[in-house]
Amino acid sequence: MPNAWDVGSARILASLGFQAIATTSSGHAASLGRMDQQVTLDELLSHVAALVSAVEMPVSVDAERCFADDADGVATTVQQIAETGAAGISIEDYDPRSGLDPVDVAVGRVEAAVAAARTVGMILTARAENHLHGVDDIDDTIDRLVAYRDAGADVVYAPGLTDLGEIHRVVQATRAAVNVLAMAGGPAVGELGAVGVRRVSTGGALTFVAYGAMAEAARELAGAGTSTYAARALSGDDRRAAFDG
Repeated sequence: MPNAWDVGSARILASLGFQAIATTSSGHAASLGRMDQQVTLDELLSHVAALVSAVEMPVSVDAERCFADDADGVATTVQQIAETGAAGISIEDYDPRSGLDPVDVAVGRVEAAVAAARTVGMILTARAENHLHGVDDIDDTIDRLVAYRDAGADVVYAPGLTDLGEIHRVVQATRAAVNVLAMAGGPAVGELGAVGVRRVSTGGALTFVAYGAMAEAARELAGAGTSTYAARALSGDDRRAAFDG
């Protein structure tokens, strides 16, 4: 389930045969010229509606911590995202203002998100953000994911894990559908499937690969003044497959 950052990238991924896509908070923010966690809920809702309208496949939404501090606000955000036609939504246990939520607080928020998601038929993914924020305690990660599963989450997700043994531990301990973030140096999709991982996503990686290629090309143009980068452009056939019709 690769993550698209705009309508064009969503249509390219759809044309390549993926069965579902997700949004990326960091990629969406970058498309607006911002860092992650600097997008408003209204901007996210417009973004999701555009992606859902652009592709005929399920779209799951990276909703950060659901733009709310209390359970009622979480439920409202889930309902608003459902109205865009999205098929799924995720909720994080990290608050950029204060750090990782205490487990009991995070569980209450997951419960609110689950209840709202079930009323509108959306898949709810609960995320343990430990490993993206310097907390490499696999036992705590597993405890959090088990708690989120028990709170009703359909999918559990701890982005940042790259050790196949630890990932296998998560799968065995949670007995839930586990999502893994594809990362450089991490296991391949086939390896993840072999240990029971049910879903793989890419986060902002595809966005920044594309932006990295553009920056490299622009440096060539500004420096040597040559345009060899043009040979690596998306082919006409691929453009037609994605954008024609």
